[in-house]
Amino acid sequence: MTLFLAGCVALVLFSGLFYLRPRAVESSAEDLQQANLEAYRLRQQELAEEGASDLLDDARLRLLEDDESAIGETATAPDVGRFPAWVLLLALAVFSGGVYLQLGAIEDVQITSELRGLGDQSSPEQMQALIRSIESRAASRPQNLHYRALLGRYYMGQQDYPKAAEVYDALSMAAPEDAQALAYAAQAHYLAANRQLDDSARMRAERALAIDPHNRTALGLLGMASYEQAQYRAAVEYWQRLIAVEPPGSETARMIEGIINQARAKLGEPVLELPEPEVAAVSGAGVSVRVVAPEGAGIAPGDSVFVLARNAESDSRMPIAVQRRSGAELPLELRLDDGSSMAGQKLSEAASVVVVVQVSPSGQPGEANASWIGQAGPLAPSEAADMVDIVLAPRG
Repeated sequence: MTLFLAGCVALVLFSGLFYLRPRAVESSAEDLQQANLEAYRLRQQELAEEGASDLLDDARLRLLEDDESAIGETATAPDVGRFPAWVLLLALAVFSGGVYLQLGAIEDVQITSELRGLGDQSSPEQMQALIRSIESRAASRPQNLHYRALLGRYYMGQQDYPKAAEVYDALSMAAPEDAQALAYAAQAHYLAANRQLDDSARMRAERALAIDPHNRTALGLLGMASYEQAQYRAAVEYWQRLIAVEPPGSETARMIEGIINQARAKLGEPVLELPEPEVAAVSGAGVSVRVVAPEGAGIAPGDSVFVLARNAESDSRMPIAVQRRSGAELPLELRLDDGSSMAGQKLSEAASVVVVVQVSPSGQPGEANASWIGQAGPLAPSEAADMVDIVLAPRG
């Protein structure tokens, strides 16, 4: 903002040169007239000495013609010297500034700068101030769909599902062919209604699939809603379509396969035996945990369970290792080691770690998206297989 104002002041000062320039032109004209007069006097003196009266009369006539011509030009030219040019300059500056404040994008520049500056060290107050700026800008610029998408994600993360549903409804109306906006709107309505999929939300999800038959959000939502309504056959069909777009053997694919098996078991059908996941050979230590949900927790089988490890001696909240499971697998046992480490990270090199568990109904990682959380540590990675229990609790 300071740089912007400095630039404006510099441009105003530069433009002022063009308003003040007529004064210099007028001074030049006066200097020329004075020079003519001095030349006439000098010539008059020379002619007087020579006694040439006829030539003296001719010189007077020529000077009179020059004066009349100069007077004519002065009379036809606007007398800018009498009008204070700085008033016009000031008025132009104020007018230009007002037009820019109404039509310019300085607020967008500020919001972009603040978004880039967000990090683990950002305070809740900074986040709230940024969200208020985005809300204000989105209200004044409803055609900016990017701001609406940002607000929708934020409200979902804060579990303010009614607000998220309102934002995604407006977004899907502004972009009716955007399958993801429709799917997010359906998901927000589903969560806002305490995991009940009403006809309106179902219609949005089905419209999303009509536009994009492979939309993950819509397929997962319809599968989960069908399962919770004991429509296990429909749930299996939706999840089979979902697993078809996942990389074979991936962690997400295995999670969906486990949910499908649960639905098949409800139908009395034989379940498919899942192959053991291929575990990369590791040459370091790790930590083993057992994640348990309390009785009556109500965690849905399709909820995502993120188990991650952070360096206990670092201020960064970035995980160094992570695994994703499903609510259907609870209680579950797993091990975090170099095989589950993030790119460029090695859990075995950390002196101690904190293991965090987040249960996300929306499938999005992050504590803001979690409905249940758990934590253990600091734990020292080792080659021992001793289990550490983590009991989940509702996120406060």
